[in-house]
Amino acid sequence: MPGGRAGTLAEVPGALLLMGCLPGRDAGSPCRPGGPWSGTASLAPMSAVLALLSSVVWGSSDFLAGLISRRFPALVVIAWSQTIGLLALTPVLLWLGPAGVGAGWLPWAASAGVTGAVGLWAFYAALASGTMGVVAPIAATGAAVPVVLGVLTGDQPSGWAWVGMLLAGAGVVAASGPELGGGAKGRSVALAGVAAVAFGLTLFAIDRGSRVSVLHTLWGMRATSVSAYAVLALVTRSLGGVTRRVVPALALVGVADLVANGLFAVASSTGLVSIASVLGSLYPVVTTVLAWLVLHERLARIQYLGVVVTLVGTVVIASAGHS
Repeated sequence: MPGGRAGTLAEVPGALLLMGCLPGRDAGSPCRPGGPWSGTASLAPMSAVLALLSSVVWGSSDFLAGLISRRFPALVVIAWSQTIGLLALTPVLLWLGPAGVGAGWLPWAASAGVTGAVGLWAFYAALASGTMGVVAPIAATGAAVPVVLGVLTGDQPSGWAWVGMLLAGAGVVAASGPELGGGAKGRSVALAGVAAVAFGLTLFAIDRGSRVSVLHTLWGMRATSVSAYAVLALVTRSLGGVTRRVVPALALVGVADLVANGLFAVASSTGLVSIASVLGSLYPVVTTVLAWLVLHERLARIQYLGVVVTLVGTVVIASAGHS
């Protein structure tokens, strides 16, 4: 997801966290000054591989979530996968979470939890009812929202960021045009647009909360959404009709998102953030290819062009944001 995707973890010293390179660790740490992992030049190729792997994991997770959402309501898929993700993230927070952190992350985490839940619902519903090869690239254009919000709060994005947004907008029009004839296809495009805006707002909120604490913000985001799902489950007295056979797939969706975040964090902190951001933003390609291979989705020529232009625009935005 979209609930904390490339661009939000670029500031996270993920490699330091995952390799145990924390203040106070023993002097034999591989990341110590002069240690085998203390420099980034030799790790650049590995950084690129990890960033690409994050895209593969994210894109595959989205595809799987879309398939499950064709059998169960999108809200049920989100509730289960996010709950499992929260259970997996909690031990990490207890082990690696910085002590003495103030509450400045809390409102941003709560906001990200709300907008992230809305975005995931719209995204999974769109994947379930529409053409995945069109839905995924449109939802990815949410990367432009933090740029716009940044301008409103005093940021000055580069000219390339605006070029990327123009390309993404043109690509969305071309890719979605044939889908707007009404019915389920038109609805899926509208939902993908909602997902893009919601994901963008989520990225912005996570960015602001991460300035206080990354792990607390990501944990608080999931805790907010999971709490709402728990209340809903109590009120409806239902767990969504999920059977034991489906739980492993839902767990895979929830854990895959965390794994992809970790991969991207390591990639961005052991190599160039700009390169990692570009490669990490290619996850819609994976979803599109899987839909083509597994579901035999076929698009009109103008849609293929639109998908490519949308992806190029998204990559330009991601690159401009970390240049």
